[in-house]
Amino acid sequence: MYRTGAAARLAGLPVETLRVWERRYSLSDAQRSERGQRLYSAEQVARLSLLKQLVDQGHSIGVLAGLSREQLQSMLGLNGQAPSTAAIPVRVMLVGGALARRIAAMGRDASGLDVRGHCASLDQVPQLPRDAGAEVLVAELSELDDTAVPLVVAAREEAGVAAVVVLYRFCPSATIRALRAQGCLVARIPADLGELGLLCRSALGGQRMQVPEQGMPAVAPRRFDEDMLETITAAGNRLACECPRHLSDLLMMVGSFERYSIQCASRNPDDAALHAQLALAAGRSRVLLEDAMEKLAIAEGLPLPNRWS
Repeated sequence: MYRTGAAARLAGLPVETLRVWERRYSLSDAQRSERGQRLYSAEQVARLSLLKQLVDQGHSIGVLAGLSREQLQSMLGLNGQAPSTAAIPVRVMLVGGALARRIAAMGRDASGLDVRGHCASLDQVPQLPRDAGAEVLVAELSELDDTAVPLVVAAREEAGVAAVVVLYRFCPSATIRALRAQGCLVARIPADLGELGLLCRSALGGQRMQVPEQGMPAVAPRRFDEDMLETITAAGNRLACECPRHLSDLLMMVGSFERYSIQCASRNPDDAALHAQLALAAGRSRVLLEDAMEKLAIAEGLPLPNRWS
């Protein structure tokens, strides 16, 4: 069973999008842990991945939510073949000596991976055989920075694979965005390597995903999630000024619209470009409002995220 964050990552979804989909469309009958956290099965994660792929192709999530897994597979042209192909290990090449040893210790059946070659670093990828039939290049790079981006791109070309999964422990947001713009699936190193097979399948499914246009400016990631904003609102209740509450409401609304615009169905290329512009405008507005919230919180002594304290 996977918690919300892991399920979203494996399906290729932002966590916020999964929460919105669950709230609005009741996508799954996810179980609850003893602490009340949602838990998703591998079957549910696979369905979420199908939904993500179809939304990326322009279908409305409101229409897709009521369809069965078989109907979703049919729309993707899988014709019900996914359950049988899912049992076939993904053919991978590995970068990272420790990663190769851990996967070897698990065994092929447990990991869901068929390792066709491995090396210690990205610059050694050209030494791996191109005719090994690998589908995915998996690179474990604990500390990532922007110098890794051209190395990963070059390694993908050398390996001749269809998809790339980059695993990290620490990485700037800008580097993550740059790698994703190149079509890579980027995720934190999972505590359970059993997730890696699903990550590789998600990366292969991502061949259907549209890569963001290079000309579209990047927007800084969110600094305040909904839990943070609710904490600030609660702390601001002791003040005579209601600005913290109103500003929190605005940030939630603008952030929600930004994410909605990214996922909204597009009828044609012009419509897709319009939604991209809407998401960009909302993102820029969110950044301005977050700057204002930070200044307001400091001035009024309200709690800020731990990384700022």
